[in-house]
Amino acid sequence: MTKSLPIQDPPPRQRLIGFLLRIAALGLIQALTLWGAAAVIPDIDVPSFRAALVIVIVLALFGSLLWPLLTRLLLPLTVLTFGLFSLVVTTGMVWLSLSIVDSSNPTFFGALFVALLMTAVSTIAGTLLDVDGDAYHLRVVRRRMRNSRRTHRTDVPGVIFFEIDGLGEGVLREALESGHLPTLRRWIGNRSHRIVSWECDLSSQTGASQAGLLLGSNENMPAFRWYEKDRGVLMVSSSVTDTAEMERRHSSGTGLLAVDGTSRGNLLSGDAPHASATLSVVRDKERSHSSEFFAFFSDPSGMTRTLVLALHDIALEKLAYWRQIRSGAEHVHRGGIYPLLRCAMTVVMRELNTATLLADIVEGVPVSYSTYVGYDEVAHHSGIREPDAMTVLRRLDRQLIRLERAVAQAPRPYHIVVLSDHGQTQGRPFRQRYGQTLEELVEAASTGDGDVMAPAAVAESWGELGGWLTEIGTDDSAGGRIMARATRSFVSDDGLMIGPSRDAIEAQRALGEASVEERPEVVVLASGCLGLVSFPRLEGRVTLETIEAEHPGMVASIAGHEGIGWVMVRSESEGAVVLGSNGSYRLSDDHVTGTNPLADFGANAADHLRRHDSFSHCPDILVSGAYFPEQDEIAPFEEFMGSHGGLGGAQMHPFAIVPEEWSRSEGPIVGAATMHHEMKRWMAESGLEVADSRLVRA
Repeated sequence: MTKSLPIQDPPPRQRLIGFLLRIAALGLIQALTLWGAAAVIPDIDVPSFRAALVIVIVLALFGSLLWPLLTRLLLPLTVLTFGLFSLVVTTGMVWLSLSIVDSSNPTFFGALFVALLMTAVSTIAGTLLDVDGDAYHLRVVRRRMRNSRRTHRTDVPGVIFFEIDGLGEGVLREALESGHLPTLRRWIGNRSHRIVSWECDLSSQTGASQAGLLLGSNENMPAFRWYEKDRGVLMVSSSVTDTAEMERRHSSGTGLLAVDGTSRGNLLSGDAPHASATLSVVRDKERSHSSEFFAFFSDPSGMTRTLVLALHDIALEKLAYWRQIRSGAEHVHRGGIYPLLRCAMTVVMRELNTATLLADIVEGVPVSYSTYVGYDEVAHHSGIREPDAMTVLRRLDRQLIRLERAVAQAPRPYHIVVLSDHGQTQGRPFRQRYGQTLEELVEAASTGDGDVMAPAAVAESWGELGGWLTEIGTDDSAGGRIMARATRSFVSDDGLMIGPSRDAIEAQRALGEASVEERPEVVVLASGCLGLVSFPRLEGRVTLETIEAEHPGMVASIAGHEGIGWVMVRSESEGAVVLGSNGSYRLSDDHVTGTNPLADFGANAADHLRRHDSFSHCPDILVSGAYFPEQDEIAPFEEFMGSHGGLGGAQMHPFAIVPEEWSRSEGPIVGAATMHHEMKRWMAESGLEVADSRLVRA
């Protein structure tokens, strides 16, 4: 499927006839559903099957003629309600269709029930009849081929990078074996693809990994969020402003997507000239375009299908959480707005990403990269192997079938590459295990008179959603201007100002505006199982000796805690040293005293820490939660059941599933920047033009 196939013509006449027959069958099923519903709903009057069929036809016409206009005008409300407002519009069209055809006076709730029922039946029947994907795809083909000036018709294969955020290689192999990834299993089984192992950097998280993968450099990015003492600011990889700064620092203009590529749903753009839902460039009107959002929401069947799937996902989340609590299993709180946030990540963003990739394929875009964040989001809260996390993977696998089918009508052959940016390691939070947070541990070990500040974390998913809303709000259309006004109170330059994000963003602002004297004595940050402790009032990298003078016994107290794996500090006499409860490791010459604190953290742990120590933004004290190799579990400092950000276990081991015909690497792939150059080499081997690579150090 992904080999360099000759360009294929549009579907033959027989395929078109088959498609029309399936459309007709779907219409008959919808009519039968409406007729049956009218028999049991007193508010709905459909006298005959013929009348039901006419209503279905009228409803289809309304969907084709009215929906695009209504969507353009009402998109802000649709987005702000995670698509729920589209159900109101659909209900209105059902009510109007019923009123026109049989002159009855249906109630709103009757029309609402019919809309929900017909959408659910259409979703199921459309999948069984293979209608939904083809119908949407044909609309995309017509629109793109008619309006685009840059259709790429060539024999040179394009590449689609399909990133599953947070999926480690070990869980991938388990999901393949258990049948949760049938499409990938088929690809690997028929030897069209193979699994490539690689090791990400410390810190093992999306910001640093995507900077390396897409831009070729992630220097001086010590965590998902970090404190820059020289500027007195907190950098966060889920902030619109901060990701733009990260891209400015690391972009050389020769990123992975620099040669006429597209970036879809990523944190960083990879120097792509065309992007959507990409956090670092959402305010760049020349590169970021909201037209993809309007195209997605203007498809009535696709939007209502997405809405039904979102509601189904919310129900599944509630059921999974209830089962976890009832079984007595270890868990974290998943109430409040989380189910809505989850369905936005696992359903809405998934469908939007796939829709934009389908458009890229039929347009013949040379290279596109898209991040699917659903598994990472669910695994954080449920666990990396829980049934609902596996369900997310199974649904992502289905997206590959949609892409596979689209390739058959593309103006060029395509390679589809599935990869991850990092893994996750299972483990109950540090607070649950030991009854205190990292902030409280540091505060208890501190002997100073100043305060210890721990700004609340902003989850990656909040940043994704904030960037999505921000991008639509920057559109020049009437809908975009309405969105800008509607979101002004809770979407700032730094991200989404609702839920836990508001306190975190306000803390960021307070840190940035404070003078040196006004800064807290200690700032404590958590990035999964990685902790960062800085002393903002003291210039430069604070040494172990200075810390000991200011806070006697502080470092030893932290390192000696049973929930801490190791602590890295810089000594005036020995350079960077890694301390554990029963030993130390000197990074300059690999000298170990007592028990090696890095023994269980991987063969490359010392190299990762040496690199980290070289960063100018490395914290004064770098802390790792404990790793328990027997259980393959970590003790994260955030309230997650699956975590990443530091060392220990599967979080350091992502993967890439690449075409079998691509050449083997000469040695182990360690680091996202190394993987970046491997991907560029593979693309060049396939004949695809790539920008000249050069590593830029910030």
